[in-house]
Amino acid sequence: MEILWAPWRVTYIEAGQEPGCLFCRVLADPSADGENLVLWREPGALVMLNKFPYNSGHLMVAPVRHTGDFTDLHPEEAADLTSALQRAVRLLQQVLTPDGFNVGLNLGKAAGAGIADHLHFHAVPRWNGDTNFMPVLGETKVINEHLEATAAKLRAALAAG
Repeated sequence: MEILWAPWRVTYIEAGQEPGCLFCRVLADPSADGENLVLWREPGALVMLNKFPYNSGHLMVAPVRHTGDFTDLHPEEAADLTSALQRAVRLLQQVLTPDGFNVGLNLGKAAGAGIADHLHFHAVPRWNGDTNFMPVLGETKVINEHLEATAAKLRAALAAG
């Protein structure tokens, strides 16, 4: 049997889940944006890398206001959120050149929301052939790049304009 090592994940596994809302904690502490993998903030939205990605470059785009109800968003909040999501997809296209994307949100725990009380979009880059036997048989997903390396690439592209 071959062993697949991903020692960087143990930090996240052992840390456990902090109490309260992830997005509200991150929004409240801009000084920790680097360690929280925040790429940018807008008046109505936050964009950050997912620490438990489905694929390299997996971003989350959340509204600033704490709500788990999509229909509760004010038109301006929905516009800010959509604008940030579009910018996120453009950035991922430019830097990672994926073949496609999964973009969506899970509303409620029954729909798969891990953070049901603060809605957020997922933008997941996809490449032709990025699925293999590992997730199906081994219940293991191989992420080909460290989160910090992906964050550095995306931040460099943002800084370049």
